[in-house]
Amino acid sequence: MKPNIYLDIDGVLLINEKTAAPFADEFLRFILDHFPDSTYWLTTHCWQGVNRTREVLKPAFDIEILNMLSVIKPTDWGDAKTDAIDFSKPFLWFDDDLYPEEKTVLETHNALDSHVLIDLSQNPNQLKGIITTSIH
Repeated sequence: MKPNIYLDIDGVLLINEKTAAPFADEFLRFILDHFPDSTYWLTTHCWQGVNRTREVLKPAFDIEILNMLSVIKPTDWGDAKTDAIDFSKPFLWFDDDLYPEEKTVLETHNALDSHVLIDLSQNPNQLKGIITTSIH
């Protein structure tokens, strides 16, 4: 069974409001080629019924990538992003932060290893490394 993929935006796909992270285009193509039906937004830009992901990503990505992103499903969550995760299925959650409450939820579900901490300041090529070594 293919895992669900949960994607954050700030600090993962974007390094600032107008600049894509290194290899973000390739990372998104890879994810959407391999997991087109099981990729979800898990970001503050898609929260409480409002999906602003395209608007936020538009300054940093070309139209081809933006059009590809339409297959990514929005999530609905409340106080913690883990509210949106389906723990009955395997998943990978790409985010640059993990709040203590979210870590506790992941530990409760024995899923801490499903969180992929993205730290572009320490490893600017991290998304490329994920493409070449991690998930398939």
